[in-house]
Amino acid sequence: MERMNGPALQQLPLATAAGPRLVHEDSFSYKENLIGALLAIFGHLLISIALNLQKYSHIRLAGSKGHRVYFKTKTWWCGLFLLFFGELGVFSASPFAPLSLIVPLGAVSVIATAIIGIIFIKEKWKPKEFLSCGLAVVGTYLLITFGPNSHETMTGENITKHLVSWPFLLYTLVEIILFCLLLYFYKERKANYIVVILLLVALLGSMTAITVKAVAGMIAVSIQGNLQLGYPIFYIMVVCMVATAAFQATFLTQASQLYDASQIASVGYILSTMIAITAGATFYLDFTGEDVLHICMFALGCLIAFLGVFLITRNKRKSILFEPYISMDAMPGMQNLHDNGTAVQPDLKTSFSYGALESNDTISEIYAPATLPVVQEEHGSKGAPIPPYRVTEHSKEE
Repeated sequence: MERMNGPALQQLPLATAAGPRLVHEDSFSYKENLIGALLAIFGHLLISIALNLQKYSHIRLAGSKGHRVYFKTKTWWCGLFLLFFGELGVFSASPFAPLSLIVPLGAVSVIATAIIGIIFIKEKWKPKEFLSCGLAVVGTYLLITFGPNSHETMTGENITKHLVSWPFLLYTLVEIILFCLLLYFYKERKANYIVVILLLVALLGSMTAITVKAVAGMIAVSIQGNLQLGYPIFYIMVVCMVATAAFQATFLTQASQLYDASQIASVGYILSTMIAITAGATFYLDFTGEDVLHICMFALGCLIAFLGVFLITRNKRKSILFEPYISMDAMPGMQNLHDNGTAVQPDLKTSFSYGALESNDTISEIYAPATLPVVQEEHGSKGAPIPPYRVTEHSKEE
């Protein structure tokens, strides 16, 4: 009996000692997740306030002379500074929380932008659109509650190990092939669909998210005392971060010229979040050790957030600012030729005729200007000329 109880008594303190340590590690990791989520939410709130301040500045200065008058307003510059601090907040959240948790919290920016637009810019909303905000809030809550709980020290060795791992190499190969195919259809086949353009943005954005977390994590470790700035992988990640962000901005600018901003916001958020979560799960192994329930609830939170963002932006319309003049290219069938230094003339191949034409002989009857019927009447002698119109004289008595 003593022989049986001896080992049991010896193992009991070890088990009780291991239990609090495990609970402490879990609570610490959840605290890190909460800190990262709060920083990301705060950053997205600042970004939404900044964008609405700049939008308010543009609305107030609409129709004023000069293309960049808003540079002289304090409101626009205040929005720019808030935008910088918001991006800094999202950047500082990367070392604390997993990438798959930080990226979906971009829904906070859409929710805050909608609410601020109602309060300050006096945008009109229907009651059902408040339900859309409620769905986005519920999805965000599920994301924070059931988000992945993996944490790893972002050292140069760990990042290099992830960079050469076979799952990430396979993911990178698939992404490069898909990116080249989309770029070919977009450039050569002129496939200017919103899904094509925003898929290009999302693929670049996944690499931007990976590099941002790596750079921010290595900076955080360096601040703690373990210097990581001497590793070449740090500078490689910085270059990739800047390059992918620049190309993202280029494609987003092209998309904004073709489609409404609300469509870009909803479709871009959904595509970017899905691909960024896949990249985080492949590179940083965010969902390693997570149970099926947490993964399913996290996926449900993503779907609810996607639905809320889509419904919020569905009824949005592109705001048309006041234009003090009518542009020639706003008319159907007209060619804006003043950029080439030539006189503005109508397009002869369209059904819209305007102004004086150079040669009426080469134009069909359907495009010829309307003429009044000519009534010829003989006046005077035979040798007198016949006027091409009727001359009628009225006396004062009539």
